[in-house]
Amino acid sequence: MKARTYFSLILLLIFLTSACNVAPDSINYGSDACHYCSMTIVDKTHAAQTVTKKGKQFKYDSIECLVNDLILKQNEAELSLIFVANYTSPGKMISAENAVYFISDAITSPMGANLTAVDSKDKLETILNEKEYETFSWTTLKEYFRSKNN
Repeated sequence: MKARTYFSLILLLIFLTSACNVAPDSINYGSDACHYCSMTIVDKTHAAQTVTKKGKQFKYDSIECLVNDLILKQNEAELSLIFVANYTSPGKMISAENAVYFISDAITSPMGANLTAVDSKDKLETILNEKEYETFSWTTLKEYFRSKNN
């Protein structure tokens, strides 16, 4: 009887630890839908993704959809991971907090905010080649969108 109880407990522990996997899932471009606007995610240079502390995945077709969803729901504290696409490495996700954001008419994003992210400020001049742009950190980006939504 004791062996059966221990075996049951071990199985339960394995199930519980595997059920709460907090890791990003890959985005299936061309078939996954944006959690915020329901558009199909096709652009590998502007997508975004969040994972809750319980492991639930949310995918976005643009960074502006992610930011607008966070502002609307005010649930960032419930998230374990927040990723945005790295413009210079299509399909590769980077931490939202470490990304450098810019808005420029030189690069359009899926929802029209012309918002893009890169992994370092050094890449901005190379990408934009003297075109006008405005830069943001993760914190100032959210403030910018909050002010636009009010």
